[in-house]
Amino acid sequence: MMGAVRNRNGKPAMSQGLQIDADRLWRSIMEMARIAATEKGGNRRLALTDDDREGRDLFVSWCGDAGMTCTVDKMGNIFARRPGRDPDAGPVSTGSHLDTQPTGGKFDGVYGVLAGLEVVRTLNDAGVETGAPLEVICWTNEEGARFSPAMIGSAVFAGAFGLDYAHGRTDAEGKTLGGELARIGYLGPEEPGGHALGHHFEAHIEQGPILEAEGKPVGVVTGVQGVRWYDIGIRGMEAHAGPTPMEARKDAVVAAAELIRRLDDNALDEGPHGRTTVKIARCAPEGSRNTIAGEVALTVDIRHPDRDAFDRLDAGLRRAAAETAELRKVGIGVDEIWVSPPVVFDAGCVDAVRRAAALLGYGHMDMVSGAGHDSVYVSRVAPTAMIFVPCEGGVSHNEIENAARDDLEAGCNVLLHAMLDRAGAPG
Repeated sequence: MMGAVRNRNGKPAMSQGLQIDADRLWRSIMEMARIAATEKGGNRRLALTDDDREGRDLFVSWCGDAGMTCTVDKMGNIFARRPGRDPDAGPVSTGSHLDTQPTGGKFDGVYGVLAGLEVVRTLNDAGVETGAPLEVICWTNEEGARFSPAMIGSAVFAGAFGLDYAHGRTDAEGKTLGGELARIGYLGPEEPGGHALGHHFEAHIEQGPILEAEGKPVGVVTGVQGVRWYDIGIRGMEAHAGPTPMEARKDAVVAAAELIRRLDDNALDEGPHGRTTVKIARCAPEGSRNTIAGEVALTVDIRHPDRDAFDRLDAGLRRAAAETAELRKVGIGVDEIWVSPPVVFDAGCVDAVRRAAALLGYGHMDMVSGAGHDSVYVSRVAPTAMIFVPCEGGVSHNEIENAARDDLEAGCNVLLHAMLDRAGAPG
């Protein structure tokens, strides 16, 4: 801890057990959820649409009401700052995203942004002054639903992608990310990464079933699984379904089935954290029941939190592709299109989350995130950790996504005290 955070009466803030206003946090989430609401209770607020602009404008107005100053960089990332005693100290930041999936929920990303705002509101109410400034960040296009790849706003901030590459990304209608940033008024002047972060935290719903099953309101996230994406093309030979003997066929679908089975086995061998997900993107010729498939296109997603196991899954995929091609007499091409290595979060920030949960008496457990988050990229440039709270049934990226008010309160309280842990200064 950097030193005691003090309020107006000079007493350490943490010893007083500061608590956020759970009703205010809930009202803010529900008000944001009115923007681009869907019939099933979720949201369709795609990145850099008019709906996203409306959500951003609402967030910026709330930050202004809380006495914060907002700056925007050339990726549209919004940085809302609450000053501290030392204006030169690296800010302790938190945040997530406001964009959603096409049929997304009310909490994914939004909770992390508005939990950060609630931390600031709570400190304002209590008259607490921190040593370092605080920042609440809204990252651009985390979901990647409109512009690929995902998490591109934080990625450019961290130097993983160049600004020209990001601005040139197009949606299904050919509109560019840079053009849409300008159109909605969020093409800011600040260079991405133009100011350093001191420490960073992100609160998020788990998007999985573990916390709910364990009956724990708080997950202390120690890292994030590595992710690799591939496009795989299988080329066999079209032939008539009747006259062609089974042993003479070069059936791309049979080869795909063989390969998928082997990739599934590879993930099971790297259990319990191994993951492989395969989808058939295309099968040709289409619409002909009595023609053997000559071509199949697959998408593959592999994940693991351990770097060695992550690399074994990659090697196993390539080996399975080569051996399946020989066995089934087809051609198989493997194109790795994106890789995000496993992330281990900063020990000091992780410990700050653990201390906050213990201080407040919340049941908690260490866990690894199975999904990617902006904190993956932020961790490259600042000490980082994440806080998870349960979501009902582990369901996310779905309009029925739900989280309990009490769990959101717990996560936000932990965020508050973890940030205070890092934002203090000698009193």
